Amino acid sequence: MSGCEGSVLIVDDEKNICQLLSRLMNKEGLKTLTAYDGHTALKLIISEMPDVLIVDLKMPGMNGMEVIKRAKEIDPDLPAIMITAYADLYTAVEAMRAGAHDFLAKPFFHDEIMRVTLGALQEKRAKKKQHTLSSHIRESHNLMEMMGPSDVVDQIIRKVVRVAKSCFTVVLQGETGSGKELVARSIHDASPRSKAPFIPLDCGAIPETLLESELFGYERGAFTGAERQKPGKLELANGGTLLLDEITNMPLGSQAKLLRVLQDRQLFRVGGTRNLSIDVRLIVASNKDLRTAVESGIFRRDLFYRLNEFPFQIPPLRERKEDIFYLAKRFLDITNIELGKMVKGFTDAALEAMIVYDWPGNVRELRSAIRRAVLIADDMVDKEYLNLNEGCQAVPSSSLSSHAAAWEGHSLREITQRNTFALEREVIEEALKYTGGNKARAARLLQIDYKTMHTKVKQMGILSEGGLNGREKG
Repeated sequence: MSGCEGSVLIVDDEKNICQLLSRLMNKEGLKTLTAYDGHTALKLIISEMPDVLIVDLKMPGMNGMEVIKRAKEIDPDLPAIMITAYADLYTAVEAMRAGAHDFLAKPFFHDEIMRVTLGALQEKRAKKKQHTLSSHIRESHNLMEMMGPSDVVDQIIRKVVRVAKSCFTVVLQGETGSGKELVARSIHDASPRSKAPFIPLDCGAIPETLLESELFGYERGAFTGAERQKPGKLELANGGTLLLDEITNMPLGSQAKLLRVLQDRQLFRVGGTRNLSIDVRLIVASNKDLRTAVESGIFRRDLFYRLNEFPFQIPPLRERKEDIFYLAKRFLDITNIELGKMVKGFTDAALEAMIVYDWPGNVRELRSAIRRAVLIADDMVDKEYLNLNEGCQAVPSSSLSSHAAAWEGHSLREITQRNTFALEREVIEEALKYTGGNKARAARLLQIDYKTMHTKVKQMGILSEGGLNGREKG
């Protein structure tokens, strides 16, 4: 990436538009390149490798749609922003299908084009960071794209890369909806077993009487209704990976049989007399702490010690707030295409509601909330469309003593994290107000570097003059 801020290629046959956008980008510290036709733009993409492409739809010769398609052939990770004075729903959907990151109608507000451009730049950085970690993950599951560009996700990816090459059994622990199965699939896809099957089995979704036949398989006539032989999930995953989700729901008797299979690398189908050799990598997941489950007597201690070779904690969404806006925009774009809509983004109130909400259902809940809101919205997603439970709001940092009742059900660590985030945001907002929106001066005032200031402003969705709306002064 050229420079600490990145570079933007602006393509428009109207020179005054190119000049205007260049001034806006330069004001934010971005390097700009300009082209007045598609062919020149493609040459600049090859020679200069810009980080973001802004292109007009209607141009003589090669139009903007064709420029985006051919630019994606040169650099698949180049985020493209389509601008046009001829905006309609069909064109917006076609632009998204062609690979556009976003679509803006002329005339656009200065803060709007900057917000979209900086968002596209963040996406480019996230993809570049991920490419340096693992070609295996890049080829299979893009964890950073699916989970977000935060440092927390970066650490998760590094752990995936570290353990994937081994044959260690992995224990994934985290709340429901936090991404345990996604991480498990990424471990499999980055492993030497990637060409073999990945088989998930939810131990909490299968009745106790059927779990063993699902896990070990059964022979014909083993029980009433067993009219044919059926292989179990362990057998189907032979050579590959088996994910046992919510493993604490497995009965103690089945746990003993699983332990025997793991030790002997052999199994008997239900009703069978012939042992079958298997070679399976096991990943287990739970939304409960396995050590606590052992102490409470619902999980075998010997099985725990056999499984616990590489414990892996997946943080909840409330502990990686930096990913919320990224994921919300991603879900909005996907739903726009699915529904054939052109919802532009989120109001200030919606952005603030998302950042202070606890998200007890994690990413799964966020996705459902955004999908529902996009279905209802016409132009922008507002707070009431999200339908968030007000009881799950974070405690305001400025009035902790008067909100003690809101702490109930939350640990000291959770309360501290939420309010540290809120306090930090408040301090940065005040610094920006004092400096008139000048991030460089605000960074010096707070004794942090400019890059850190710029990153925090974007992550927290802070207006340069203060305020939570994800936009900056144009």
